[in-house]
Parts: sequence; C-alpha cells; structure tokens
Amino acid sequence: MSEAVMQAAPPCEPGWLRDFRRSAMAQFESKGFPTMKDEDWHFTSVAPIAERTFGVAHPGAPVSADVLKRFAHGQDWHTFVFVNGWLESSADSLPSGVTVGGLADAIENSAELVERHLGKLATAESGAFTALNAARATDGAVIRIAADAVVDKPIHLLFISDSGAEGAAVHTRNLVFAERHSQCTLIESYVSVGGDSYFTNAVTEVYVADGARLGHYKLQTESRNAFHVGTVQVHQSRDSRYESFSFATGAKLSRTNVYTTLAGDAAEAVLNGLYMVDGSQHVDHQTRIEHVAPNCPSHELYKGILDGNSHGVFNGKVYVHPEAQKTDGKQTNNNLLLSDAARIDTKPQLEIFADDVKCTHGATVGRLDDTALFYMRSRGIEPAQAKRLLTYAFAADVLEKIELEPLRESLEAQVLERFTG
Repeated sequence: MSEAVMQAAPPCEPGWLRDFRRSAMAQFESKGFPTMKDEDWHFTSVAPIAERTFGVAHPGAPVSADVLKRFAHGQDWHTFVFVNGWLESSADSLPSGVTVGGLADAIENSAELVERHLGKLATAESGAFTALNAARATDGAVIRIAADAVVDKPIHLLFISDSGAEGAAVHTRNLVFAERHSQCTLIESYVSVGGDSYFTNAVTEVYVADGARLGHYKLQTESRNAFHVGTVQVHQSRDSRYESFSFATGAKLSRTNVYTTLAGDAAEAVLNGLYMVDGSQHVDHQTRIEHVAPNCPSHELYKGILDGNSHGVFNGKVYVHPEAQKTDGKQTNNNLLLSDAARIDTKPQLEIFADDVKCTHGATVGRLDDTALFYMRSRGIEPAQAKRLLTYAFAADVLEKIELEPLRESLEAQVLERFTG
C-alpha cells in the first residue's frame, strides 16, 4: 500500500467529513485490497495497483483549446474540466434549475446536501476501492437537476490526467441528483494528456427520482500504462429511467462497476457497453441490477473485442427480490476474439426470488464468421479489409443503442478508424 497515498493530507474540512474519511480508511485497512480469492475479483488481480507506490497528483496546467477540442466530440456541450482530480474550468452557462459545481466547493457551501448523501449509495463497506476513494477524494462534481427541469444539452465532465498525475493516484467523487420528472444527459470522460502511468479511482453516486430520465455515458480512454477503477452506484425511484453506456478502450488494467437498484414501481434500467482492448491490456466490467420493486424492466447488452494477449472479464448479475413481481429482465454479453492468445471470462448471473417474472441471460464467445469472410472475399474484398469490416459491424451493433446521436456518431467514427483506418 502506498504510504504517500495514505498520508495525503486533505484540505481543511468539517468534523463530519473527517469522521467520514476516518471511518472509510478504517474500513479499507481492515479488509485491504481484494484478491483473486474474492468472487467478484476472481479473474482480475489488482497486484499491479496494490504493490505500487502512488504519490499525490500535482495541480494541472491550464487546458488549451486544442486539447478540449480533441475530447469534445465536435459538440458544444456544457463542459466541466477537471485536471488531475481538481475542477479547472466550468461551463459558461446552464439552463434554469441546473447547478453543477465542484465537490470541494459544495462541501464548503452546501455541506448539508453533501453530508446527507455522500457515501450513502456507494458505501465504504461495499469495496476496498470505494472505501479508499471515500477516504481520499478531494474533488469531483456535484450536479443537481431540479424537479421538472429539462437540460437542453448534455453535461460533460471531462477528467484529464496530465504530466502532474504521473506516478500519482487521483480519487474522484461525483454526486448526481436528477430530481422529480427532470431530464438530463451526463457524460463522464476519463482521458490523459502527457501523463502516462497513474491511477484513477472514481466513484459516482446517482439519484434518479420519480419520473426522472437520465442518460449516463462513461468513456474510459486513459493512457495504456494507466490504471482505472470506476464505480457507478445508482438508486432509481418510481417510473424513472436510467440509461448507461460504458465505452472502455484505455488503461493497462481497468475495472468498471455499474450498479443500479430499481427501488420504485415501473422504474427502467438500460445498461450497455463496449470494450475493445489489445496488447496486454486487462479490462473488467461488473454490473448488478437489483430489482426491488414490481413492474420494472431492465435490459443489458455488453460487447467485447479482444486482440493480442488481452484479457477481458464480464460479470453481470440480475437480482430479483420477492416483492419484484412482473420483472422483465434481459442480459447479454457477446465477445469477439481476434487472436488465439486473447482471453475472456464471462459470467452472466440471475438470482430470482419472485414467481411472476420474465428473465433471460446469455453470453457468447466467438471468432469472425468464416462464411461471412468467404462471402466478402468472393466479392473482391481483401481478407484483411474483410476482417476489419466485420469487426466494425460487430461493434456497431451495440453502439447503435446510444440514444445521444452526436456521441453515437463520434464513437462510431472512432471505432471505424480503429478497424479500417
């Protein structure tokens, strides 16, 4: 364990927060980092993180317009830029009823709101990395969408790690409140500029109130030598809708957890994702959809493309409580292996304790279709090009599910460039 991280001194803060951090650190120290003996970490070793010393990230340099443009997907969204974990710049304006600010500022000026919700969904007891985040997080975003407010453009949280994060750990903590009947789209982007080897440990807690709709996209394209652990914990109330998409191509070792609880009648969850890795990259996705209330649909599709010596992990669980009658759940994980050395471990799971439900799950692992390759070659397409086109088509199938059209088009272009450029 890194002494530098453990001894990182947080800024001056209220007593309740010091107690919160102290309790979280005690929780972390009592359990330590997970090992491959833990069921949820059976296929992922965190030794490369646990055995390394990470320092404290230095303040980042101002972000140039060219850098922002690189990650803007060609859009003029409401963008908030964080550099090495600290809020660096904010959007010029926001619609009425919407507030977005830094966690550090909210602790000082909206302490009651933060104290009431921080760590209540993503608890320190739920995992070592979440506990470590609670103990060491210094900044992040606090987003509040007022009741009935409709956000015209997506809110884009752009987390940049630059050279000041080299060899350091960045613990980002976000709080999102989508109040009654509000509508909003949120994008979390984790990228690197100049930095190379560092550790991002991000936690986002999301409250989706009655009738609210939230689209939430998490884009992880960190440095190939970085480490990334991200947890999204969601609570959904009656008639709410939460749509999630995880796009992961970066990091040497990455883990993304997306957990949602359907706690209100007729709440709906849609969890989708695409991961593409090669070389020696390791990518792990864990999802959990907990049906607590009746009449709730949930749909999930994750796809993976693995090349080289890469290793992918998918572990998705749908848990249906006895009270959650009329649950309609579907979970699918499809994987495409492009090399003999690439590996995937996938485990979709259903645990059902209600009688009147409709739930399915499944997973596939395969290679490119020889028949389709033969068909394309018979029409004059070179073998290499045929493979690239079929690989893109595999990925495009899940990208089409992204409801935010500009983002969908941007990611489709990136994937097309990756496989046909």
